[in-house]
Amino acid sequence: MTQRILDFLRARREDGPCLVVDLDVVRDNYATFAKALPDTRVFYAVKANPDPAVLSLLAQLGSCFDTASVVEIEQVLAAGATADRISFGNTIKKERDVARAFQLGIRLFAVDCEAEVEKIARVAPGAKVFCRMLCDGDGAEWPLSRKFGCDVAMAPRVLEHAQRLGLVAYGLSFHVGSQQRNPAMWDGALKAASTIFRDLAERGINLQMVNLGGGFPTKYLKDIPAVKAYGQAIFASLRKHFGNRIPETIIEPGRGMVGNAGVIEAEVVLISKKSDADTVKWVYLDIGKFGGLAETMDEMIRYPIRTAYDADAKEPCVIAGPTCDSVDVLYEKDPYFLPVSLEIGAKVLIEGTGAYTTTYSCAGFNGFPPLRSYVI
Repeated sequence: MTQRILDFLRARREDGPCLVVDLDVVRDNYATFAKALPDTRVFYAVKANPDPAVLSLLAQLGSCFDTASVVEIEQVLAAGATADRISFGNTIKKERDVARAFQLGIRLFAVDCEAEVEKIARVAPGAKVFCRMLCDGDGAEWPLSRKFGCDVAMAPRVLEHAQRLGLVAYGLSFHVGSQQRNPAMWDGALKAASTIFRDLAERGINLQMVNLGGGFPTKYLKDIPAVKAYGQAIFASLRKHFGNRIPETIIEPGRGMVGNAGVIEAEVVLISKKSDADTVKWVYLDIGKFGGLAETMDEMIRYPIRTAYDADAKEPCVIAGPTCDSVDVLYEKDPYFLPVSLEIGAKVLIEGTGAYTTTYSCAGFNGFPPLRSYVI
């Protein structure tokens, strides 16, 4: 929460929920990452928040970009970044999209299997590829599944196949899970990466880069380590496992870059109970899972919620969205404590919502419009 955001919301007159992102916070976050990992290039994960103003600012600051589609590539190019600062980091790509990316100048692609390597070899000859390894996401509040990445034992074969087909076997990548609050979790993956580097070097393939992925958290209800702590832990692991031959490294912050820069203003639509004996109130907001708060799925991300009544006594509440879908409940298994004096029509501020909200907002379910977004 910043004073600039509060001032903007006081002057706002439109109805409906909205996200407000403060670019000063994004600028500070970029500087923090650059200082904490000075020898590592920052590839902002565009999927976190692709607002043109955010992308333009980061392009001006010198950031590189991790993209997941041709549309995201085109958005980044439109924001002023050159193609050599963009990676196509999605391991699941249509061949025609690889061809289009190559036509636009992209030369760095992610893979995690031989079939994906073959697509790239056919339509992006000579491109650089990095192989994503499966990684334990223990400790992450939003763990990643086995959808992306291959077993560590399989990665060398994928890269050897790339080299045989005329591509550049460039490096390895992994992801320790989104909202990772343990800086030590990079160590195991870096140990595995160093072993692969040595094994492939013995076979004449000299890898150059390790993509450290994302996972850098933003502040919600729980405390998180400073970015400096992540930089120190990662560098210590690099020295331990690679010695004096530390490879080129990149990071892909998304949530950590923009999460704390945004606040959603929402409104209480209804407060009710399900029975006279019920001890827990239901509080319905005009935003829910389909309006941008999809990361409340399984109550994994618990956003700070502020109201004008926070000095009053609090009681446990279920928080739900406005749509006619029974899964549109944000917090029920672990009720959220809200002020007893909270009223219908009151505004609430949902903090830490600069990432993965507008991009998850549904266009038109039940007729509700997508989440409005303002960048200041």
